[in-house]
Amino acid sequence: MELINDTIVAPATSLAPAAVAIVRLSGPDAFTILHKLWRPLYARKLRYRQLYLGEIREPSGALLDRALAVMMPAPKSFTGEDVAELHCHGGTFIVRRVIAAALAAGARMANPGEFTRRAFLNGRIDLTEAEAIADLVNASSENALAQALAQLNGLLSNKVRTLRKQLIDIRVQLEAQIDFSDEDIDFASDAEVIQRIDLLLADIEALHDSFNRGKLVRSGVRVAIVGKPNVGKSSLMNLLLGTQRAIVTPIPGTTRDLIEDTIQIGGFQVVLQDGAGIRDTEETVERIGIELARRNAGTADVILAVFDASAPLEQADREVVSLCAGRPAIGVLNKADLPRLLTPDSLRALGFTDAVVELSAVRGDGLEQLRTTLAEGLARLHGEVSGEKIAISRERHRVALARALDRLKSAKRALQKRMPPEIVTVDITGAAEALASITGEVTSEDVLDAIFSEFCIGK
Repeated sequence: MELINDTIVAPATSLAPAAVAIVRLSGPDAFTILHKLWRPLYARKLRYRQLYLGEIREPSGALLDRALAVMMPAPKSFTGEDVAELHCHGGTFIVRRVIAAALAAGARMANPGEFTRRAFLNGRIDLTEAEAIADLVNASSENALAQALAQLNGLLSNKVRTLRKQLIDIRVQLEAQIDFSDEDIDFASDAEVIQRIDLLLADIEALHDSFNRGKLVRSGVRVAIVGKPNVGKSSLMNLLLGTQRAIVTPIPGTTRDLIEDTIQIGGFQVVLQDGAGIRDTEETVERIGIELARRNAGTADVILAVFDASAPLEQADREVVSLCAGRPAIGVLNKADLPRLLTPDSLRALGFTDAVVELSAVRGDGLEQLRTTLAEGLARLHGEVSGEKIAISRERHRVALARALDRLKSAKRALQKRMPPEIVTVDITGAAEALASITGEVTSEDVLDAIFSEFCIGK
């Protein structure tokens, strides 16, 4: 692990003007640097973890600001080091001057995520908890916040450690067979070890397969609005957003590029995407837009398939239905305020098997029903119906779990072929190390660099 012997400084709050800003110091000289910058106004004896009013002065003695200061000694601080904070006025110029004074007094500017990185290196948190801090800062929905809090509170790391402990228990049994093969001891049979491996495989596979659910919460759900021209896709997007985001005209092919915006539905961040209407055309630019819309529908998490309830079915409608085949989708029969020529049964006759909502994007009729149906669909997609609470959301976790699964399956095959325990142990050890990489018990500097580069400076 890295050797930490310097003191870092950074703003712990935004550099945008505000009532209060926090400048944080962490490292062996945090208190010394604080006292070079700040003098208490009234208190003679300062106690740890208490705020005191004082003045911040530059090395020249010039007054910079009146500010509160607090000292938090190691090891019971966020970073596990001596930490000092200055709570000054939140003007951008003031904060820059305070940081410049700290640098002149011997501090170094913190790298992105360096405070959290030091917390990890000093054993205050593990890697999953460090990643949860970044997710908390970036949370953009109720469910993303809840998922980050659960991970910060150790839900994922406790699960991973439990699985790793079970692997280590198996390894201990196998190594006992190696070390005491000549002793008259009853060891677990190969069948019993295989049974334990099967249970572990099921648990690890379930965690591995939660990646899509967790990623939906962390990154947002991509919902593609698809339909032929003039069925009301742009009107539907504007209605859901509550603002005029997409241009609406009676001229077919108005929308060419992909238009995106976000809303909150059922505790999820939803990224709405409106593209070109699906149809055959000879117009070059529109054809490119239509192909983009088709590809986007193929990769979206959910499709809102929009149909004109006042018009007969056309070949383009049939293509929209085919785009929804095997995908999470909701049918929207728009223009329900006009005489009906299309019904939910008409769509089902074409093979559309998902929920259908009747809507008037002009009057807003059916909007709440669409929101409710979409929220229910997102909950099913996330797995809330099954009651699953633990979900991974990072590719790093998914890759590590896949590696653990591969090594466990290899260990099982070796046991089935009656290979010696020395060979089985190698795979069991590899699986345990793969799990340990998730929490950071086994890791590399490259992995740490990649993780903490996502953080802002000062966190």
